[in-house]
Amino acid sequence: MSDNRLKGSAADGSAPLLAEFPAPGADEWRAAAEAMLKGAPWEKVMNTSTYGGLTLQPIYRRQDVEALPFQDTLPGEWPYMRSTDAPDHRERGWAVAQEITAPTPARLNQALRHDLARGQTAVNLQLDEASRLGLDPDQADPHQVGRHGTSIASLADLMTALDGIPLDKTPVYVDAYSAAPALTAMLAALCRARNQSLATLQGNVGLDPVGELAAEGQLTLSLSRAFDEAAELVRWARKHAPQLEIVTIHGYPWHNAGASAVQELGFVLAAAVETVRALLQRGLGIDEIAPRFRFALAVGSQFFPEVAKLRALRLLWAKVVTSFGGSEATARARIHARTSAWNKTVFDPYVNMLRVTTEAFSGIVGGCDSLHVSPFDEPVRQGDEFSRRIARNVQLILREETHADQVTDPAGGSWFVEWLTQAMAAEAWELFRQMEAAGGLIAALEAGEPQRRVGETAAARRQKIDTREDVIIGTNIYANSDEKPLPGGDTDWDRIHADRIRESLERRPKLALSLEDDDPVQALIDACAHGATLGQLFQVLRAEDGESISVTPLPAERGAAGFERLRQGVAAHVHRTGRPVTVFLANMGPLAQHKARADFSTGFFQVGGFTVLNSPGFDSPAAAADAAAASGADITVVCSTDDTYPDLVPAFVRRLRERRPETIVVLAGYPKDQVAAHQAAGVDEFIHLRADALATLRRLAVRSGVTGI
Repeated sequence: MSDNRLKGSAADGSAPLLAEFPAPGADEWRAAAEAMLKGAPWEKVMNTSTYGGLTLQPIYRRQDVEALPFQDTLPGEWPYMRSTDAPDHRERGWAVAQEITAPTPARLNQALRHDLARGQTAVNLQLDEASRLGLDPDQADPHQVGRHGTSIASLADLMTALDGIPLDKTPVYVDAYSAAPALTAMLAALCRARNQSLATLQGNVGLDPVGELAAEGQLTLSLSRAFDEAAELVRWARKHAPQLEIVTIHGYPWHNAGASAVQELGFVLAAAVETVRALLQRGLGIDEIAPRFRFALAVGSQFFPEVAKLRALRLLWAKVVTSFGGSEATARARIHARTSAWNKTVFDPYVNMLRVTTEAFSGIVGGCDSLHVSPFDEPVRQGDEFSRRIARNVQLILREETHADQVTDPAGGSWFVEWLTQAMAAEAWELFRQMEAAGGLIAALEAGEPQRRVGETAAARRQKIDTREDVIIGTNIYANSDEKPLPGGDTDWDRIHADRIRESLERRPKLALSLEDDDPVQALIDACAHGATLGQLFQVLRAEDGESISVTPLPAERGAAGFERLRQGVAAHVHRTGRPVTVFLANMGPLAQHKARADFSTGFFQVGGFTVLNSPGFDSPAAAADAAAASGADITVVCSTDDTYPDLVPAFVRRLRERRPETIVVLAGYPKDQVAAHQAAGVDEFIHLRADALATLRRLAVRSGVTGI
């Protein structure tokens, strides 16, 4: 609370609020806090550093935001930091745009009808790999058909998928990437078949050459041709489908590769500018281009930075559009948010339900226009009706019970959020300028600079996960040792591939296609209406194309993957050999002497899938060693205190080596002045709060006979 509020008078003229208490200033507060630190460095204890290079203070005041720009703007006013819409024009909040990854058009339609009747408000069509690459099912490998998306090869497939769904009332979002021209034509042909005006078609077809290049390392066509197609689609949509967006600038490739929020923002902005410039060079104006853009950002677990990220993107995009000479009216950024894939886990997957709840809320508070909440089983399998329902209901509770749709920019005015928004925008803008200085994002990708920067951030994040400084509940801490793995699903992928080949071949017409037309998009629509398949369309679209570009792709690996591989390797070892990797806790002394380290050791080994055998406190090293040897454990952990270790450890290790020499001996703790002596006595490893848990557990697993980790 600010000083003037403390000293202000009550509305009825009575004594000022808290008048009997003096209002402390910032210097007084810091002095009191420093006294409590007892000499510990302020910067280390009180400040927090982010992966994006920002330093967060422990408290923010009005003075921290007084000099910041745009603090007095309202929702709906340029640069739209608070919202792209004024409160009285915001309709029912965000679109509930859940992805449904059913493998076939018929199964997608069944799920869509079910979910749209239960709160979903938009179609979020995810194509399988074959469709994104422009391959008919018979041209694709089995693993490319139906996995992680729907197989769409023709207008007939799209008709089946969207049967009974009113496209004049339901937006359709497609992450089509290079398949955007064909999917646009299919959507237009579908509207024609239904006698629906294209003017009512809403949504986005998701063309994103730069994002696709970053994620995949290559395109199915040349960059020049990709931008040619984007320009043709923008012109066509402006004339025929004014509510249809063409370009989606994706933040997912950066986020899922481990980028910081600032890096995701900066690289997204750089990709957007590359695309804008390419379209300007093809004769379009900025006010024609900007309304055809949508941004798709991942929202992660850091609540306030994710809120600030969405607010900062609107500010930055408004700055870019007006810098290109665009009007303030066309500078509104439309944002689709998707809960993060980076922090989701295979083990303890129901915790994912809790993770997406905070992520969804941060996306909504940040002002997203549409939102996908991932089903909890996304890392393991395609979501079923139950997991889809839970994910969808996260959004519905936030809308119907929390009424989050009735507040515009709820974080606005928070001194911390306002400062953080501007700080993230400034850092992202600086990163964008560096990419510009490198010749643009595409040139930078060819040189490997963005990949290097993101790789460094990802390595830093993984190091903190490995050492458990960054916590992933149920994976690197608080593992459920009794957990039964989530079934992977019983989909017969070979059967789906065979069925899709049969359906595609039955429908494929023998056409002599030509797209030589004053309106190439219209020619595509006509070809779709006559039954042309995706593969046929791509054959014509890619004819006489130039050479495609190749770069090092951004890797996509979840933060929990290292611990998951370890635990899966240990589980495979148990399945193969019939015996677990066992850890015996050699607890010495009374309960108070060994309990803290015994509890720590139990949790430490359980995250690796090891079986921990606890024990009472032994009154002598000999008794503890005899019990450890009798247990037959692969690993024995000595649990006591630093003060007692010099007397206990040598005798314990000597006795244990006599009875079971192959046992690995671990000490719980890391008394620096004793380490060399304990190693000389035969201690193999030390486990402690600062240990690299993943590396330590891997070494111990390998020494215990585990392979393939």
